[in-house]
Amino acid sequence: MNVILLESVENLGSIGDLVKVKPGYGRNYLLPQGKAALATPENMKQIEARRAELEKTAAEELAKAKERAKAFENLEVVVHANAGSEGKLFGSVGPIDIVEALSAVQVEAERAEVRMPEGPIQDIGEYTIGVHLHSEVNAEVLVKVVGEEA
Repeated sequence: MNVILLESVENLGSIGDLVKVKPGYGRNYLLPQGKAALATPENMKQIEARRAELEKTAAEELAKAKERAKAFENLEVVVHANAGSEGKLFGSVGPIDIVEALSAVQVEAERAEVRMPEGPIQDIGEYTIGVHLHSEVNAEVLVKVVGEEA
């Protein structure tokens, strides 16, 4: 399936690029999210005509993401969790817990923006967690997991 990107998509391309994607990815993600349009001759003409507008919108979104990233600079959050005497957590600390801890310090983030490549946190300690704000903007947060004896 060939599509024209209406905005930059990570690991795929930037605005106006003609890319070939698997049909399910295009039909179920790119098209409904408004990130791409089918690569028909009339759509290609429309996109070329709107290219400046699309690039301006993308630049505004990038500027907003960079502004949001400033709120994450040198940010530390504390997450309280039930833990045993050896420092193991009963359960784990995941993206939802981190989003709640961020909102407690008036920093907004969505669950989908939190990046935890090693999976949920299982032990007490300090961890650096990535926050993906835009395809070109990433931030880091220091998360301190503090145990409470159950």
